[in-house]
Amino acid sequence: MSQKRFPSDNNPKAGFVFDKINYVLFLISIAIVTIGFFLMMGKEDIYSFTKITLAPLVVVIGFACGFVAILYKPKQVKGNE
Repeated sequence: MSQKRFPSDNNPKAGFVFDKINYVLFLISIAIVTIGFFLMMGKEDIYSFTKITLAPLVVVIGFACGFVAILYKPKQVKGNE
């Protein structure tokens, strides 16, 4: 019987799916979304500028940063091979 081989079997650098920069960008986007939700949670009037306009905008920017963090592909440095 032949053994099935996965593409990662031939790759000596099998590890994480993303690079370190992707994880850092993703953590930053989580922090931005969290700040947006805290802005929505304020004790002031429900129809204030912060709750109606600023907080949703901050949350959307945070989600956009998360999208960029997933799609960002760092440049590969050519080595001496």
